[in-house]
Amino acid sequence: MTKTIHAVYENGMFRPTEKVDLPDPCEVEVEVRRVKEEPKKPTLDDVYAILGKRHSSGEHDLAARHNEHQP
Repeated sequence: MTKTIHAVYENGMFRPTEKVDLPDPCEVEVEVRRVKEEPKKPTLDDVYAILGKRHSSGEHDLAARHNEHQP
């Protein structure tokens, strides 16, 4: 018999999210597969890659406006 049972892993244990109809005690085989992928956290290499890209502000001569906001 093969049946998929959804569960949540917390505090070192798998907790089924639905009623499980199995005799007690019963030996089972468990295959773990993540349902939802965790979002990837950016690494420093990802950040440096973004910062290393050229950015066009539309201004051709940024030095021309240097003193505009100086006290």
